[in-house]
Amino acid sequence: MKHAKAEEWREGWTKYCNDYLERHDHAERIDHRSYERQGIDQIPTIHLGVAASQMEKRGIRTERGDINREIEVNNRNLRQLKARIVKLQSWLKEETANAEPPTLADYIQEILYRRAQEGKSQHSQTLYNLKDAANMLNFLTDNKIMDMAGLDKVFGDMIGKQQDIREKLKPIDRRIKTIDEHIKQSGNYKGYRTQKAQYEKLYAQYETLNKATGIGAGRKAQKALVTANEYYETHREEITMYEKAEQYLKGVLQTHFDPKKLPPVKKWQAERDKLIAKRGGLNRIYAELKDEVKQAEQMRKSVYSIMRQEQREQQPRRAHDIDR
Repeated sequence: MKHAKAEEWREGWTKYCNDYLERHDHAERIDHRSYERQGIDQIPTIHLGVAASQMEKRGIRTERGDINREIEVNNRNLRQLKARIVKLQSWLKEETANAEPPTLADYIQEILYRRAQEGKSQHSQTLYNLKDAANMLNFLTDNKIMDMAGLDKVFGDMIGKQQDIREKLKPIDRRIKTIDEHIKQSGNYKGYRTQKAQYEKLYAQYETLNKATGIGAGRKAQKALVTANEYYETHREEITMYEKAEQYLKGVLQTHFDPKKLPPVKKWQAERDKLIAKRGGLNRIYAELKDEVKQAEQMRKSVYSIMRQEQREQQPRRAHDIDR
């Protein structure tokens, strides 16, 4: 009860004093609470008492005065230490904010280094793994892969690029095939037009004789027909190929088809040459990507293998730590 009253009196006295100091424009304030209650990291001085206070004023050192002086030194050191801690914390916070997070390559490298230290690999196997590990870490670093999801994304993007090239190659291959057919049919049209023209000439002679009258007209017409038919049978294949080529080119060129002119083979050939060059470039890129994808797939399998093994090894360790 007395303690509660004393606290109330101290609080009232504090308020009275601070009101007085404020009215007279003094910056100082008092507080009846201890440093601990105020949250101040400072060692409180001890009460000197009347006698010791008077002796200290006269320049006479006292035991209580020495204790307070030592406390002041400790408080000064404490303030300096606290300032250094605050500065260090600020520096650490800034460094942490600026520091890049560990990558998947860092994590894999740590695992491989620990395994090498633990001596889990034979010497020959270690030499073999060093090359694979270097390639794996370079791949992860060059592609800035941060985690397993990033690894899957990079691998998926590589597969996607392959698919894009395949899709670009399809219309090129179709167009080349079409142009090849144009050129082939044009070759048949040009190469066998003589046989076609000769047959038409022979048949036209038969038709003219067949219309004639007089002695021996019928026999001459029959002889001309036999000649035309024999020629046709001898050159049936060439004439058939010509007729097919003619029909094909009419369908391709339509209104631009002119029986007196040859098809635009040079134009088609120029287009084909450009397509062949373009296809060659895409095929080279595809071949390079194919090798890269193959290597990336092997590295991806290795990373997953390392991570699975690490998880298996970590489980007994965590169980052991829990048991302890």
